[in-house]
Amino acid sequence: MSVKWPRFLIPTQVSQMIRTQKNPLTALKIFNEAKSKFPNYHHNGPVYATMINVLGSSGRISEMREVIDQMKEDSCQCKDSVFSSAMKMYARAGLVDEAVTLFKTLPQFNCVNWTGSFNTLLRILVKESKLKLACRLFLENSSGWEVQSRIGSLNLLMDALCQIHHSDLALHVFQEMRYQCCNPDRESYRILMRGLCNDGRLHEATHLLYSMFWRISQKGSGEDIAVYRTLLDALCDNGQVEEALEILGKVLKKGLRAPNRCRGRLDLSYCRNGEDIERTKGLINEALVRGAIPSIASYSAMADDLYSECKIAEADQVLDEMRERGFKPTLLIYEAKTAALCRCSKVEEAVKVIEEEMVKDGCVPTVRLYNIVLKGLCHEGKSAFAVGYLEKMPKQVGCVADKETYSILMDGLCCEGRFVEASGVLEKMIIRSSSPGVETYNTLIRGLCLMGRQYDAVIWLEEMVSQGKLPAVSLWDSLVASVCPNMTEAGVCSETLEKLCSC
Repeated sequence: MSVKWPRFLIPTQVSQMIRTQKNPLTALKIFNEAKSKFPNYHHNGPVYATMINVLGSSGRISEMREVIDQMKEDSCQCKDSVFSSAMKMYARAGLVDEAVTLFKTLPQFNCVNWTGSFNTLLRILVKESKLKLACRLFLENSSGWEVQSRIGSLNLLMDALCQIHHSDLALHVFQEMRYQCCNPDRESYRILMRGLCNDGRLHEATHLLYSMFWRISQKGSGEDIAVYRTLLDALCDNGQVEEALEILGKVLKKGLRAPNRCRGRLDLSYCRNGEDIERTKGLINEALVRGAIPSIASYSAMADDLYSECKIAEADQVLDEMRERGFKPTLLIYEAKTAALCRCSKVEEAVKVIEEEMVKDGCVPTVRLYNIVLKGLCHEGKSAFAVGYLEKMPKQVGCVADKETYSILMDGLCCEGRFVEASGVLEKMIIRSSSPGVETYNTLIRGLCLMGRQYDAVIWLEEMVSQGKLPAVSLWDSLVASVCPNMTEAGVCSETLEKLCSC
């Protein structure tokens, strides 16, 4: 491919040329030729970031590693986000050790802030269940000036410990925060409160709540409701209704700063008999919302918390009261609701949220919201219906299908054996200058071969190769087997193709 080079070259032009190439190897060739054709030209951080992203997203890990090494040798100033992206791509390729090695070599790069890559690597290690390595990494690097904010890292470690039912260790991490020169935030309390309650450590959870009063609840924020509710529900489930009501009174007075007139209107007499625990918890939830000064923060926190637990009916009641008080539900609430409905296999109701409820409230769906619903439809085997939203989405203001949208639809259609429809979606995706991952291509082409549509399979194989993506060896076997029904003939052809590929 011939490239029309300008008379004078600047880094912005190189980034643009790299970004517009369909084949990542062609982009890499332009990247390398720029310095040879223009001796006075030097790549800067954004150019390296673009090249690394192009190679990593297309699965060209070895080439990406070479570009990272070149960036180190050039000693150009680069942002922390470059390393965060590279670590994610290593992890996606199953190369977690490479991500760790990259982080350990950061002192050799011209980068002064490692906070983002530090948190990204911790998140990767926690996801891969390498908790000991994550803790060791934190102890070795958290005290340096390169990591400017530690609260996110500590929250991540506490969450990981709570998920494996070690809330006692998470509590130690929480107590060590002040020695790390950072103060716990609302997320810290939410994580630890849930972990302690799930492990039945209600005594420690109660003391945690009291410390929250004077640390972050001094102004009576409605967002704290979700934390309070976790403890009160746990006490009720443990049969400690009287203790829950006593703490509720303190929460309303000291935590939410509820006016006397609001607290005086609450009738909690039914709660004291402790017979119907679920109704008691419902009344306490109402008291938390109604006892405080009404705000969108308090309603949103309660609704989001209920939807996360798939308590859809209770959350819908909060939304109804929210509207009665003159507050409009936010996009985050609608996302939480549709996600909850999809988890509970109520996809039809999730569709109604977008097509009816949001229209009635005058709220415009986002791409993220559509993707949640589309994923739910595909999971329920309704991918053909989900494809129809590709026509509906552009009619919404600022709502255009993104790469995730097309990937969700293609994966759903392929899982249902609808490979012809998946080809149509892929065609639209490529028109929008995007493309799926290698595995999606492999699945589609293999499926078309099984259907006897060899021509379509070859077309997409050519497209895949033109984008610099490497087909799986088994893909060639599928294509040969579909063209040559005679197995002996197919075996000879397959061996020939393998020899050609190795050349």
